[in-house]
Amino acid sequence: MIYIGVTGWGDHDSLYPGQNFPKNKLKAYAGHFPIVEVDSAFYAIQPKRNAEKWVNETPESFEFIVKAYQGMTGHMRGDIPFTNKQEMFKAFKESLEPYLEKQKLAMALFQFPPWFSCVRENVEYLRWCKNEMGEIPCALEFRHQSWFTARFREKTLDFMKKEQWIHSICDEPQSGEGSIPTVLSAVDSEKVLVRFHGRNLHGWQKKSTDNWREVRYLYRYNQRELQEWAGSIQTLTKECPNVYLLFNNNSGGDAADNAKEMIDLLHINYKGLAPRQLDLF
Repeated sequence: MIYIGVTGWGDHDSLYPGQNFPKNKLKAYAGHFPIVEVDSAFYAIQPKRNAEKWVNETPESFEFIVKAYQGMTGHMRGDIPFTNKQEMFKAFKESLEPYLEKQKLAMALFQFPPWFSCVRENVEYLRWCKNEMGEIPCALEFRHQSWFTARFREKTLDFMKKEQWIHSICDEPQSGEGSIPTVLSAVDSEKVLVRFHGRNLHGWQKKSTDNWREVRYLYRYNQRELQEWAGSIQTLTKECPNVYLLFNNNSGGDAADNAKEMIDLLHINYKGLAPRQLDLF
């Protein structure tokens, strides 16, 4: 099955036209898509009460992809707010319990930063992370190009398969070693993830500017680009039965629209979505 959604549910105005109900946005979102990425977990490990609320607000078949906390992936500068790494991972795993209890966790997503290169120390850390996470399904996304150079590409894929990571495939600007190519390979036999970050090369490279977060993902995929991806997605379904797509190109509010276009291109008609609230007219 192909599952399509976006990152977060709060900033997609096209899904909530003329409606102002911030507390109920997830319920409304679940009327459009069967999955969502919980990106708030990257900034702070969420209290269990949040996950309990979210799993209860969504249909039985709805699934969550929870982004790993920034302290776990090396994004955080300075000391982590935990006694040690084991305590941090324990807190994150406990935050996932409500999703697991309701069978609504598609995967936890470990996205590593652009400075996390393919060196022995980092390979060992990936092994340690996967061991700490136990049987929880985990996706792995790189940002440093070294993992997929000609020298290491096949070794990286073999390593991910051996360690039972789910491959998070990326569509993103190609800007040197701080980005990775699109590698269409599903290393897990059950699940593969594709994340669409847009192709705004200028915005991707402007991290030093104050508004870089506003422009980094400022991109709208055109029909030709989506059609090319539709063919690649169909190919992935032959490798693995469950393909998850997340659109993260939302600096300009384009993610939800592109996700819906992809649903149409793939002729998907989801069953079991939440009832949609009717517009006034």
